[in-house]
Amino acid sequence: MSGDVVIQLGQEALMIVMLVSAPMLGLGLLVGLMVSVFQATTSIQEQTLAFIPKILAVFVAILIFGPWMLRIMVEYVTRIMVNLPLYIG
Repeated sequence: MSGDVVIQLGQEALMIVMLVSAPMLGLGLLVGLMVSVFQATTSIQEQTLAFIPKILAVFVAILIFGPWMLRIMVEYVTRIMVNLPLYIG
């Protein structure tokens, strides 16, 4: 296995990780921003207030985008396993 193949596999793995994690991170970011704006407008300074909505938002994102994320990861692993003899040889 040459260095170019290893770098290509690493780059593709990082892209898959970013693609799969983007819906959860994005939804958590939006909910956190909305909670922060709510806290600023109501002068509520409770630090732990943002955690529960963020956790729920990430859980909802997993429920909504879960099948898509699973399909992306299974396609990537399948592609790796099918091409494994080419990478090694």
